[in-house]
Amino acid sequence: MERLYARLGRNEGISRIVDDTMAAHLANPLVKARFESIKDMDRARKMAIEFFCAGSGGPEPYTGRDMLATHKGMNISEQEYIAVMDDILGALAKNGIDQPTCNEVVAILYSLKAEIIRV
Repeated sequence: MERLYARLGRNEGISRIVDDTMAAHLANPLVKARFESIKDMDRARKMAIEFFCAGSGGPEPYTGRDMLATHKGMNISEQEYIAVMDDILGALAKNGIDQPTCNEVVAILYSLKAEIIRV
């Protein structure tokens, strides 16, 4: 089976998924304000792409902070977490990612939940 990185379309495909996800976040009333307040959206985009690439087995290194450091003090609710997950799933679907691959992405993101919610 192809590595997750390849199934997500490598850097190019992951970049599209991240762009679609960020656009969905900015349109999502549950998380819109959080994403509108990001001062350096280009850096946030770059870090998200690196995170997805490295986390899915790609050659790109992740140069950002770990999930706990990134989300500490934000007091993200379960509802916001689910809204973000839904946006990611929507972006995966929009980019034609098959269900087993989507399930794998959800499992990885779900494993990070304790480093994101109410930290």
